[in-house]
Amino acid sequence: MSKGESPRSSVHFPQTKTSGPGMLVKRFLLFGPLLLIVFLLQSYFWIPTYEEQTKGNPERLEEFITGSIGDASLLNPVLSSDSASSQIEDLVFEGLIDRDKDLSFRGRVARSWTISEQVFLCLDGFARYGSSSGQPRERSVIERLQRAGQPGSAFDKAVRQAMGNIAGFEILKPRSFEVTLRPEGDRSSQGQAVTLRVRSPGRVRLQLKQVDQDLERHLRAVLGRDAFEGFQALDYVAFPGAGSDLSAKARERLASRALPALEENPILTFRLRDGVRFHDGHPLDAGDVEFTYQAIMNPKNISPRQADFEPIKRVRVLDRLTVEIVYKRLYSPALASWSMGILPEHLLNREALSQEARRRGRDPEQFSLRDSRFNRRPVGCGPFRFEEWKPDQYIRLERFQDYWDGPPNYKEYVYRVIPDLLTQEMEFYAGTLDSYSVQPHQVERLKEDDRFQSFSGTSYGYSYIGYNMRREPFDDLRVRRALSMAIDVKSIIDFVLYGQGERITGPFVKQTDFYNHSVRPVPYDPEGALELLNQAGWNRNDQGWLEKDGRKLQFTLITNTGNEIRKSILAIVQDAWKRIGVDVQTDTLEWSVFIQERVNKLDFDAIVLGWVMGLEPDLYQIWHSSQTDPMELNFVGYDNPEADELIVKIRQEYDHDKQVEYCRRLHEIIASDLPYTFLYVGKWTAVLDKRIVIREKDDSGQVVYRRIKPTQTGDYTFYFNRWIKLPEAPDLSSEG
Repeated sequence: MSKGESPRSSVHFPQTKTSGPGMLVKRFLLFGPLLLIVFLLQSYFWIPTYEEQTKGNPERLEEFITGSIGDASLLNPVLSSDSASSQIEDLVFEGLIDRDKDLSFRGRVARSWTISEQVFLCLDGFARYGSSSGQPRERSVIERLQRAGQPGSAFDKAVRQAMGNIAGFEILKPRSFEVTLRPEGDRSSQGQAVTLRVRSPGRVRLQLKQVDQDLERHLRAVLGRDAFEGFQALDYVAFPGAGSDLSAKARERLASRALPALEENPILTFRLRDGVRFHDGHPLDAGDVEFTYQAIMNPKNISPRQADFEPIKRVRVLDRLTVEIVYKRLYSPALASWSMGILPEHLLNREALSQEARRRGRDPEQFSLRDSRFNRRPVGCGPFRFEEWKPDQYIRLERFQDYWDGPPNYKEYVYRVIPDLLTQEMEFYAGTLDSYSVQPHQVERLKEDDRFQSFSGTSYGYSYIGYNMRREPFDDLRVRRALSMAIDVKSIIDFVLYGQGERITGPFVKQTDFYNHSVRPVPYDPEGALELLNQAGWNRNDQGWLEKDGRKLQFTLITNTGNEIRKSILAIVQDAWKRIGVDVQTDTLEWSVFIQERVNKLDFDAIVLGWVMGLEPDLYQIWHSSQTDPMELNFVGYDNPEADELIVKIRQEYDHDKQVEYCRRLHEIIASDLPYTFLYVGKWTAVLDKRIVIREKDDSGQVVYRRIKPTQTGDYTFYFNRWIKLPEAPDLSSEG
């Protein structure tokens, strides 16, 4: 086209002889990609609004769709340990109990429960109480305890009350039995379980009305301060087979565990609701509770929950709706542990798993719960039933109409995997997501938007860098401290979190009194860090890298994809460590690969990760040295005998003030050992459309709407089963 021609004439130009088909192809090649780009852009940025969705599909009002950066790993509360899986499991499964909005325990599958205690006294320590008239020493001990509980006895009020707490006595005859135990804190055993043969002497059984934390002290007041020192458990225990190779100290400890002079057994008795059903219609009963415990403790299943249930001595079905759980020793988190989702025995017992193994051409003897397809198609008794799982795309749940507490308002719950946070935000604005992982830099902007309601608070958890202490150089405390000193955590909080975080120095929830506020954070001191590394034998080479015995200080720091905050931390920490001469590489992996292939298999140098914590101060799973095997949660390999002792004491302590004392000392020890670089506790923020409200009926049966409000712990989803999204936001201005 010449300069003087009109644009219209160019339309006919390809039809002239001089242009031919070649010119048309050239023009298509030139403009085709541009048109395709424009089309793709408008397709990407144009998302149908919520109103447009509901016009063509009114059922969208009954769907709750949430977005997440990562997929679940498996859907079985006995086996999983990641937050993505737990989010779905909490809707599909139900535990015996949980906490209400005021943090008190409330019944779920269990309608009620009682807590009592039974106590066993080995009589060989009480020979002094036999009478010259030939009265059995057992009867003498019982009579002495009974007299101490009488109003006119010479003992103080606390002792009288403790003896009055005894509901009954029973004299037990001598008996023989075998027990298998795993040695703790003994290198000679190599962690192998040992079978002991026990010849128990006659014992006295006391039945207490309620657990007595100070019973031993009260018994010593009545029977003598050295009442339990005379009993030698080793005299009644034999160690056949591998047990004979144990050290003398290990044998003594095992004998005392198998046959203690004073054995205290707290007892939980749950009475279940009648009419609770699994999603396949099968009734839930006490046998399912017993089976869930057995599934956790079965070593083939490699459950990360074993540490929570190891203190159980036995689970016994008393009748169809009553189950008794007897503990080996005092265990303060006992009740809280039964918030664990209950599994359906009829789908997962040995016979069912064997049938599944044969259908799939597998060896039934080698087939375990971890191999079952149940973990991809779970059946629970919670408010939502599993419907579909498209890996790395979505998980879809449907309302369970026969849920014992009444079906949820939402008909469907969809968990969508959207690794890109920008895409999550765009879909949230358009209404195709009802909830997503809102980031700190979006908080203030969203708070000012009248379309949304927001919730925020300090998180129950923390973020950290964990070091694999089995590997060099992380087995050296000086290296771990130096790496911590080289990181400017304040800058991470200020510029990555936009101020939405606080420094943290230890493993307890910062809002609780278990947290030790007197422990100071590791200072930011790169020069001091370099001095420490020099002391550890690491010195700069000609290229500026730290080197020791001809080896560079070199390792890889990893985290999961889809988390922009962790990705930023990765870059900041890499830069900080390179500045002092550490050759650190970084890598990000998809969430399920990160957890299953690297964390669970202990295949990492250092990781950026975080814990979501509960209210209980029990840290056994994360920090006790017995929990360092693959699939367990002490994956950094932390091992400190004093810490182990405190962790056990915290589990067995019912007195809150003593628990606080032990927790604060444990905080000091872990903060000093630095198996983690403790980074920060974040401020959580959630944003919802204002059209999402609580819908319920008042006493007269009329539908009423209420504003969503968080509980004391900041749980804004506590009433999720009553949520619903309306076409228009209701006027709730009159609500207090």
